Parts: sequence; structure tokens; C-alpha cells
Amino acid sequence: MDTKSQTSFQEKALELLVADADKIARLIRVQMDHLTMPQCPLYEEVLDTQMFGLSREIDFAVKLGLIEREKGKEILDSLEKELSVLHDAYTDK
Repeated sequence: MDTKSQTSFQEKALELLVADADKIARLIRVQMDHLTMPQCPLYEEVLDTQMFGLSREIDFAVKLGLIEREKGKEILDSLEKELSVLHDAYTDK
């Protein structure tokens, strides 16, 4: 595979992962906006499933050499920080 194609695949992989992370972040923000109980079983199930799916996507992209493991970790860490803010907002309510 030539360098130009590899770079294109890497950019597309990162773009797709960030888009999926943004969808999860929007879900978190909706919860924050409504301060819905973060311990809601349905919310937890959906969020856990989404986060697990994203982590698997990131692992796959890392194994293919499309993104660096550190970049994938940054994406997940960002979402975990938003979750922490939601939890703090609810417990301070």
C-alpha cells in the first residue's frame, strides 16, 4: 500500500472514531442537560454498550495501524471525563 493511501485510511479511521465518540458525548450531554439520574439502568446499559463498542473499534484501528494507541486512549479518556462531570452534576444536585 502506498503512503498516500495509508494516510488516507488513517485520516478516515480517525474521522469515523471521532464521529462515534461525538455521538456518545451527545448522549452524555443530553443526560447532563436533563440531569437524569446517571444510575438509570437503561441509560447505563446504553452507555456501557456504546463505550464498549467504541473501545473495540479503537482496538481494531490500532491493530490495523490506522491510529496510535495513545490517540485512541485520548478519545476514550475524553468521554470518561464527560461522564465524570455528569456524575458530579447529579450528585451535587
